[in-house]
Amino acid sequence: MSLCFFVSDLHGKIDRYKKLFEQIRLQKPKAIFIGGDILPSALFVASANSEIHQDFINGFMVPELEKIKSELKEQYPQIFVILGNDDGKFEEPAMLDAASRGFWEYIHDRKVSFEDFDVYGYSYIPPTPFKLKDWEKYDVSRFVDPGCVSPEDGLHSRPVSANELRYSTIQKDLEELAGKDDLSKAIFLFHSPPYKSKLDRAALDGKMIDYAPLDVHVGSIAIQRFILKRQPLITLHGHVHESARITGSWQEEIGQTQAFSAAHDGPELSLVIFDPENPQQAERLLL
Repeated sequence: MSLCFFVSDLHGKIDRYKKLFEQIRLQKPKAIFIGGDILPSALFVASANSEIHQDFINGFMVPELEKIKSELKEQYPQIFVILGNDDGKFEEPAMLDAASRGFWEYIHDRKVSFEDFDVYGYSYIPPTPFKLKDWEKYDVSRFVDPGCVSPEDGLHSRPVSANELRYSTIQKDLEELAGKDDLSKAIFLFHSPPYKSKLDRAALDGKMIDYAPLDVHVGSIAIQRFILKRQPLITLHGHVHESARITGSWQEEIGQTQAFSAAHDGPELSLVIFDPENPQQAERLLL
């Protein structure tokens, strides 16, 4: 058995992190997957006075993981992490530095290994109404839903070429990331959920922009199509906090793929526990 944890959308909440660290010490998982939106809001950081929020990675996360690594020694888990749309891309150097020191593997747009499994990471989501666009891309075309802001019109904490903003898509990225790989033993760590699933249902019922009704499903069409076509073993998602409350489900079977969401709109830590050898038996704890 390979015990794995999956969390997402912790948004720099220290109480949630402490609960996660406690469970790591108690259960000693083999791997932990952290699915983005892990830091205090990038827009908040710019105005925060607290040093711990100015550098949450080195001011809190790394010191706490250093303690765990010292305690668990060879039982320290593999940690796979990506950033999400609420995390500034300016945090990448600190993420990579922590990775170089062995605290985690930063896997956005990368393929790495865990035991007999291939692990892929991907942070981008389709356009939202929010201004920060560091981790937003057009989905399958240059269409933008009513009320949303295009990647070309938002803010970026790092320079992006006009050509990339205009022409790159999530669909193209996923084709390049997976290539012709056999995905029957692949675990994908996404931030966005797939479109029109139990995992991407937003609380937009009855809302309109300029007389156009808003789509209550806000996930990625590209990710939906990718899962249906390529059938990875497991996909992990976050982003839409209220979806599990609205649909009543944090997991969905999409063909042969087991898809899980760890996003949660309550105060608790949402901890998904699974064994990749038997993903149908996954469970979610609210701690």
